[in-house]
Amino acid sequence: MTRPFEKVLVANRGEIARRVIRTCKRLGIRSVAVYSEADSEAPHVGDADEAVLIGPPPAKDSYLSIGALVAAIRSTGAQAVHPGYGFLSEKSSFARAVAEQGAVFVGPPPEVLDAFGDKMKARHMALGAGVRPVPGSDAPVAIDTAEGIDEARRVAREVGFPVMVKAVGGGGGIGMQIVPGEDALERALKSCSDRGESAFADARVYIERYLAAPRHVEVQVFCDEKGGAYCLGERECSVQRRHQKIVEESPSPARFFEGEEGEARRRALFDAALRVVTRAGYVGAGTCEFIADARGDLFFLEVNARLQVEHVVTEMVTGLDVVELQLRVAAVEAMPDLSLTERQGHAIEARVYAEDPGKGFIPKPGAVETLVWAGGVGEAQTRDLRIESGVRAGSKVTPYYDPMIAKVVARGDTRAAAILALDRALEGTVVAPCMTNLAFLRKILADCAFRDGSYDTTLAEALAKR
Repeated sequence: MTRPFEKVLVANRGEIARRVIRTCKRLGIRSVAVYSEADSEAPHVGDADEAVLIGPPPAKDSYLSIGALVAAIRSTGAQAVHPGYGFLSEKSSFARAVAEQGAVFVGPPPEVLDAFGDKMKARHMALGAGVRPVPGSDAPVAIDTAEGIDEARRVAREVGFPVMVKAVGGGGGIGMQIVPGEDALERALKSCSDRGESAFADARVYIERYLAAPRHVEVQVFCDEKGGAYCLGERECSVQRRHQKIVEESPSPARFFEGEEGEARRRALFDAALRVVTRAGYVGAGTCEFIADARGDLFFLEVNARLQVEHVVTEMVTGLDVVELQLRVAAVEAMPDLSLTERQGHAIEARVYAEDPGKGFIPKPGAVETLVWAGGVGEAQTRDLRIESGVRAGSKVTPYYDPMIAKVVARGDTRAAAILALDRALEGTVVAPCMTNLAFLRKILADCAFRDGSYDTTLAEALAKR
């Protein structure tokens, strides 16, 4: 098997950096880790063939510093850069800076990142592809004039309260607010605008219909340089807190995918996802996200133009290595016919966080002195169980970065078998003295609505209050 590159720099940290490095090792590619001063002893640093210090602990001075990352590319001679997810993975300015340095950005072209990084552009891309977005405003709402606020009220009344105000440049649940009635609209518009400006340097906001108790379903897509476009199946991502996912599974257990009518709906969903991404000239791995109402009507939400945290779920049911596919398409290698990919069994992922579910899921940074996975077998990488972690015993979960400790993913021949396997893996996991959501994850798996597949995006936060 040929090596797509000789040396790849991984512009990320934690479990995703380790996951990319693992594939590089298997392919015989030298890997370069980058790290902040807070991560000098982090596992991903030791996993790589080389490691470069890129700055102090705050992300803006290290993992979000394009200058520091470009200097690392230059000093190590890396041929390609894998951005992982989060941080700079969807920033066209970073992709362009990588190219200017003479390296290959392992992700979609900058123009595609521009199209999908802006929710208004993404919305128009979907409309142009004949795919329905969630009903709402097709342009940002002007909030700096009385006329703009009046127009926002008109749009909200037309859409119908409650509505959701969203930051155009938002993501990860940031810059979003549910507005129950007109009297709260102006305040929400300004709050989300301020949050968008602070987090994404983009103060624009827009309005969408708020769908109560929806299902969140996403489609894993992969496109090559020669126009090949494939769907690798859907993932159910409705177990969320603060609009962020904590349990994902594939295939979706939603009843509107059952039977012949359900299978036709699934095929239509795949077709819609491919129409959206191919219209943009997509290359590489990406996720097209949809939201479904109680009747099973699916609406386009956005495209995440990168690898998703939950890509492992798809890998477990397809047997594919999505990171390897990313590297090979970035090297413009001939790709296999992914339309022949068969899904086998059912996979479920649980994200283990250092957080307190009983207090609004607030992060709880702390020491990880004891760390035992799956009954003492260590970090597992088997066909039916994968544990991917960015920490080890002796590590600390710091306040500087996302408090995810690990992803625990189980596969079974049936959904019931996958749930049982995942529950056993979580039962055999010990993280101390740092507070975690381990017990809460098992509570989700035991819940009747989760067990029968009838759950929606309200499940996790409702369970946390019981």
